Amino acid sequence: MALPPQQQQPPGTESALEPKADHGEHSYRGSGRLEGKAAVVTGGDSGIGKAVALAFAREGADVLFTHLPEEAEDARDTARWVEDAGRKAVAVPGDLADPAHCREVVARAVDAFGRIDVLVSNAAFQMTRRSLEEIPDEEWDHTIATNLSAMFHLCKAAVPHMRPGASIIASSSVNSDMPPPALLPYNVTKAGLANMVGSLSQMLADRGIRANSVAPGPIWTPLIPSTMPPEQVEDFGGEQAPLGRAGQPAEVAPAYVLLASDEASYISGARIAVTGGQPIL
Repeated sequence: MALPPQQQQPPGTESALEPKADHGEHSYRGSGRLEGKAAVVTGGDSGIGKAVALAFAREGADVLFTHLPEEAEDARDTARWVEDAGRKAVAVPGDLADPAHCREVVARAVDAFGRIDVLVSNAAFQMTRRSLEEIPDEEWDHTIATNLSAMFHLCKAAVPHMRPGASIIASSSVNSDMPPPALLPYNVTKAGLANMVGSLSQMLADRGIRANSVAPGPIWTPLIPSTMPPEQVEDFGGEQAPLGRAGQPAEVAPAYVLLASDEASYISGARIAVTGGQPIL
């Protein structure tokens, strides 16, 4: 089904998205799989991060999530859904491109929860550029800092507060294996995250900390109309995914729940594809 052609200014908002994305608000049913855990989710105001925060809460976890200051309205909605599940919600505004803010996020989580059981590095920036010359130097730097370096700084700060059984989850992408040329900086970061997880899964094994990633395909979030031209939005997901449509954030969140749960106690160094049928390596 074709999506309505539309465009937003970055970073985009849920309120302007048409049709609205499904984060599992009225469908996700928890079963206590994360009971008593403390989770950090970056980019939790909308899209996949919002669906993950909601699912984690309904599975029994308290959730600290990050968002950009201009995404405060969407962040309030995420906090409401977490609290409606009977869990503690902590929303932290700021820019993860700043290493100091990454460290502040971890400090806020430790202050609120006393520890970190699950760290989800999900926040991301992308922009469509048709040629190499069109990519501004500062946009390259910002994309690397937000998508890739932030995970390094978050992990470095969080690991001392994680106990055996804790879980690190990165949002990679099908683009890490099948890179569309117009998203060059974004593609590089997503491949880098998959590689970082491979290193972390081995580096942290003796501490009992697992590291994995989820590789989504085309998922309907505000990132799409705020970073792609309207005609590309209209066709989004229809050609990329063998299932013939874009996925919803609610369809991705269960993979994060699995990796965060004790059921995944022997899963580390893995990458779960949620791509609508597109294989990844």
